[in-house]
Amino acid sequence: MITSLSIENFALIEKLSINFSNGFSIITGETGAGKSILLGALGLVLGKRADLTSLKNKEEKCIVEANFAISKYNLQDFFESNDLDYELETIIRREILPSGKSRAFVNDSPVNLQQLQDLSLYLIDVHSQHQTLELSEENFQFQIIDAIANNQDSLQEFQHELKKYRTVKATLTTKKSELLDSLNEKDYHAFLLEELEASNLKSGEQEELEKLYEALNNVEFIKENLAKLIVIANEEQFGVLQNLKEFKSTLQKNSNFSSEFLSLFERSNSILIEFDDIVKELNKESENVFSDPEKLELINQKLQVIYNLQKKHQVSSIDELIVIQNNLENKVVSILAIENEILEFENQIIDLEITLNKLATLIHENRVKAIPVLTEKLIFILNQLGMPNVRFKLDISMTDSYYPNGKNTMQFLFSANKGTDFGLLKKVASGGEMSRIMLAVKSILAQYSKLPTIIFDEIDTGVSGEIANKMGEIMYEMSTEMQVFAITHLPQIAAKGKQHFKVFKTVLGENTVSELKLLNNEERIIEIAEMLSGKDISDSALNHAKALLN
Repeated sequence: MITSLSIENFALIEKLSINFSNGFSIITGETGAGKSILLGALGLVLGKRADLTSLKNKEEKCIVEANFAISKYNLQDFFESNDLDYELETIIRREILPSGKSRAFVNDSPVNLQQLQDLSLYLIDVHSQHQTLELSEENFQFQIIDAIANNQDSLQEFQHELKKYRTVKATLTTKKSELLDSLNEKDYHAFLLEELEASNLKSGEQEELEKLYEALNNVEFIKENLAKLIVIANEEQFGVLQNLKEFKSTLQKNSNFSSEFLSLFERSNSILIEFDDIVKELNKESENVFSDPEKLELINQKLQVIYNLQKKHQVSSIDELIVIQNNLENKVVSILAIENEILEFENQIIDLEITLNKLATLIHENRVKAIPVLTEKLIFILNQLGMPNVRFKLDISMTDSYYPNGKNTMQFLFSANKGTDFGLLKKVASGGEMSRIMLAVKSILAQYSKLPTIIFDEIDTGVSGEIANKMGEIMYEMSTEMQVFAITHLPQIAAKGKQHFKVFKTVLGENTVSELKLLNNEERIIEIAEMLSGKDISDSALNHAKALLN
């Protein structure tokens, strides 16, 4: 429950601080006095967006702070999952800076607006007049039935499984699209792969083939040069080999005279041996060099295949072609892998559908059992609120579709008078009837939900007299289970409160400010008498006010 609220520099409020008790609290005030401002400030700590127009003084920041006693509401898991300090007396603070920037804190830890909104769902239900329209929405109607049917755990599990189901279905769709693309490209990839495999590429092969091609393509030139070298080496009188032999023989004659000559002789002998070996190799190469047009053509063809493949795949080496070949092999093989994945996802979907259908059936059966309980309670309360012939009919059916709250669709049918046919609630109920039905719904939900606080913002619109008195009694009864606030213009309801606050405007110099005051017993009598008869309070109005309070 909310235990206190302080507001600084918000709209018409300069500074306000007020404490609240449990039970039933009343807030009254003239139209325009600032009741909506109070709700607006509270909305800030509940995560609603704000702007600079909220600031009374545009040069100072606005601060709204609310204290909540939360020991009875099992919120430890929420605080832990959001990495917040759990305090039995939790403080939520919202600041709006003159720059327009907004900051929010829970127990002095910074939070974002989404976290604030999520936390507010466990703290306060603010029921404004326009929210009566929620009664016409199927989601809200299911929330009512599910609270009575105690479907919360089953719905949570269903939503968890539904999230997995939708994720798997989305993945399956993606995989099927991948498979279709792969199948469309399969023949082309297979052709490219076959072409590369047929070329039997080997790393380093291109360089070897290019060298061999150059040699075969220039065989006459090479042979001519070899012959010339052999002649130079072997000519009888002036050949290099003959001259080296004579050179060695002459040097040998001096080798006995000094170690230096001996060393030179040995070196010349080594040269002769090496040169002789070179000549022998040249003769051997000369014998092996011969024209081979067929081999040359084969090498040329292989090189052309390599060059064409490189051009097609826009690369410059065989190693790059081999990488492309490996990738194509993977693509061709991946089709089988994708098909296996698709089969696995389809099996997962079947299992998830079995689980979802079981949960949806359980939720449906619980709802069917809850419908007579709900209609009986609604009729009982609405009979007290001046609707003695009211009837409800809830048609609920199973579908093949998965919704966030199961597989049901529902028609919430209503008849207010004897002899009239059932019609959709949103089409046949008047504004006053909708207000009373909503109060009945909230009263029923208070018995099943553990929500700490509810605020009714003029839910009594369109009713008066004895009906208003009954509405006040219902709200008072609700306050035995939870903290209830009622913003009202009706004295019959105002008199039912445990405590009574008045919102009023005062003029201070050039400024108009809104203030909130807790009324004592005498002030409360006067306020209720004024609600009965206006500013000119009569004795009968005072007596009537006292009677209402008693």
